[in-house]
Amino acid sequence: MYTEEVLRFKKEELKEFVIEYFKKLGVPEDHSSIVADVMLEADLRGIPSHGLMRINMYYGVRLENGYMDPKTSYKVISESDTTSLIDGGNGLGHVVSVFAMNRAIEKAKKSNVGISVVKNSDHYGIAAYYSMMALQHNMIGISLSNSQPLVAPTYGKTPILGTNPISIACPSYEAYPFVLDMATSVVPSGKIQVYEKLKQKLPYGWGINNEGVMTQEPKDIKSGGCGALLPLGGDDITSGYKGYGLALAVDILCAVLSGASVLSEVGFPDKPKHCDVSHFFMAINIEAFRPVIDFKKQMDHLVEILKNSPKAKGKDRIYIAGEKEFENAEKNKTLGIPLMMKVLNDLKKDGDRVGVPFTAKPVMKDICSWYQ
Repeated sequence: MYTEEVLRFKKEELKEFVIEYFKKLGVPEDHSSIVADVMLEADLRGIPSHGLMRINMYYGVRLENGYMDPKTSYKVISESDTTSLIDGGNGLGHVVSVFAMNRAIEKAKKSNVGISVVKNSDHYGIAAYYSMMALQHNMIGISLSNSQPLVAPTYGKTPILGTNPISIACPSYEAYPFVLDMATSVVPSGKIQVYEKLKQKLPYGWGINNEGVMTQEPKDIKSGGCGALLPLGGDDITSGYKGYGLALAVDILCAVLSGASVLSEVGFPDKPKHCDVSHFFMAINIEAFRPVIDFKKQMDHLVEILKNSPKAKGKDRIYIAGEKEFENAEKNKTLGIPLMMKVLNDLKKDGDRVGVPFTAKPVMKDICSWYQ
């Protein structure tokens, strides 16, 4: 866990800034609103690595340099009763991903399962945003994406794999929904950027330098650097090959299935080429198997068993995937979305550069803690 001084802001004011920022770069207002919702959901849920921190470094730089289409002119290439193959139009990944997940949900309503696969896209923010879209329809949602090469395979020293997130969301009755949202690397690349902004050493075991040796220096393994992140699990002694296998499975379901770029072929946000990121979305209609209410109540029962199981020494609580994020969201909806000072300064600088002044007023100063 790490702590940082923050200023808190009303979500509505931050959203207004984000919309105007992207509109200035040629993004239609309705698309800008989608991007704002996804980015702010990350900050709201306590995932600053995927929030407003990325507004320029991931999206603004590609839009300003003409590397990405601000119109996000996506199109359906082919489809069946249960599947869709979609071209993302080399645009903002958030926009085509909302479309693709909604399409999967609509197919699941008619055929009990829906799958959308997207090629020629870009970074889509937090994977859980899309898996959670299925919850309001009493469905299970799945969201996967490949990404630029940042992770070394087991026994390798060069970035070949993406951090390739996996998110699965399942509804419950009274308990928080189960929402798994995980990178298949030890940590997502955004965590490295957070530590770099805070000028802090990395925890041991997150990444390696260009010699394949463990390093605690963010500059050694950050995006485009000489080293690499390690797959989930770390090195082979701690079963890092399992994370390596999961990352490769995501690449197959997203990229090989759609005919997109794989592994190190995927581009970086600051390079003058199509990133060709690909995504996989799935919606499963629970009613096809059993009454939804029965499923939800058994989910509560599952959670109760876990939470009531014996605790480790010094621990008084067992968490379920997504629980901390739902609690963060409830707190931040009340107190305001927290922004680290470095992120806030970058927003002001980027806003001034593109002609959109940052005018949101802080509602309070605070100290925030984020889990690694």
